[in-house]
Amino acid sequence: MVNLSSTPLHFHLLGLCGTGMAALAGILKELGHRVTGSDEQVYPPMSTFLEALGIPVLNGYRPENLKNRPDLVVVGNVIRRDNPEAQAVEALGLPKLSLPEALNRYLVGERLSLVVTGTHGKTTTSALLAWLLYATGRDPGFMVGGLARNFQANYRVGQGPFVVLEGDEYDTAYFDKRPKFLHFTPHLAILTSVEFDHADIYADLQKVVAAFQAFAAQMPPASRMIAWGDDPKVRQVCRSSVCPVIFYGFGPEVSWQAVDLAWEEGGTYFGVRRFGKKWGRFFLPLLGRHNVLNTLAVLAALAELDLTPEEIAPALREFKGVKRRLESWGEHQEVLVLDDFAHHPTAVAATLNAVRQAYPGRRLVAAFEPRTNTSRRAVFQKPYAQAFDQADLVLVREPPDLWKVPEGERFSSRQLAADLRTRGLLAWYFPDTDHLLEGLLSVLQPGDVVLIMSNGDFDHLVPRLCEALGANGKKGQG
Repeated sequence: MVNLSSTPLHFHLLGLCGTGMAALAGILKELGHRVTGSDEQVYPPMSTFLEALGIPVLNGYRPENLKNRPDLVVVGNVIRRDNPEAQAVEALGLPKLSLPEALNRYLVGERLSLVVTGTHGKTTTSALLAWLLYATGRDPGFMVGGLARNFQANYRVGQGPFVVLEGDEYDTAYFDKRPKFLHFTPHLAILTSVEFDHADIYADLQKVVAAFQAFAAQMPPASRMIAWGDDPKVRQVCRSSVCPVIFYGFGPEVSWQAVDLAWEEGGTYFGVRRFGKKWGRFFLPLLGRHNVLNTLAVLAALAELDLTPEEIAPALREFKGVKRRLESWGEHQEVLVLDDFAHHPTAVAATLNAVRQAYPGRRLVAAFEPRTNTSRRAVFQKPYAQAFDQADLVLVREPPDLWKVPEGERFSSRQLAADLRTRGLLAWYFPDTDHLLEGLLSVLQPGDVVLIMSNGDFDHLVPRLCEALGANGKKGQG
């Protein structure tokens, strides 16, 4: 059962409009608590989401926001130590928690947590795990890092025995610099991948590996780790695990193997072999080998929870994916517009490969915005040049807020375009989104597939493009 407090508490959330913090606010509200919070630059869709829940948002961080003296303050990792409201929390001696600590205490409670972690694929994998548990009658709770389209939400309290959590390797809070996932004690964990990312907090790949090793080392001995066995770095991490590890992948040295993949526009067919024996054949309504791997991890996890292929297969067909993960905005003047969160070079390459497989006879046009703390840095300058090989035309804009990166460490979109042309690709550089949109509209032809990639909103490029194409088509899943 859910951990319901006998006495409703007043929670105040700093950084309320972040995706995870807003989800926590909804969870606490549903559990009967009073919730307030503060943030900066409060605007839709998060402001309207919170308004619909009846949760007031104070615009700006000020000590007076605490005048009603909340029982507990939850501090998001966007909050710095010099934040005036955070300083007031410390001065008043108010009890405080981080986001993962609050999730453990109030969402998980006495239930069993299923934690999905890894550099790539966390959100899709955790959303799929939550959906399949729900669709087969297990009534899970969950919180994931994107809008799960089957639920039209990124959280659910649920009453069942399991809670699905996305385990993030980013740091926890200004008062706790450990990765968020170290706060979780999984009954079962999925490890999808280990690569260098988050260059603002990790100095190199070895520091990333060490963080995942710490996660593996704290797994309870009676738990299970489901891990991608095709990757040597993942296997290196798993050597630190004290619990049994079950490997999945495409290669031969795994317990769970995906075989006989077949692509079509609406998704992917694939077979599954468990310990070398046929376990089932499935249809996944998503594109790409990377999503087959994500699904295979979930199947292995569900088998550990005693679910059968017969009950999983029909539910899998109904999975609608996650918003902004290869989300289709429809055909507009015979141009298909797709929106994706891809930003890491590996994710960019995987997404382009998935689209190429699904639409082999169409020209693939990619528009890319390097927006994250890592992609704005030169650390991936060379890997990005090799990530776009499946595209026919690439348009890349100058990274926004480049001034935040030291001058000698900045990523160059102009250099990326030049490097892509050296590799034989047609590639253009643009200083901003307005100019990129003009360039895009000048070259689009009937039959094109346009893939927009950014971890942000790309200055609303997707809806602006659709509007410019004169389209009012219904959105759907790509």
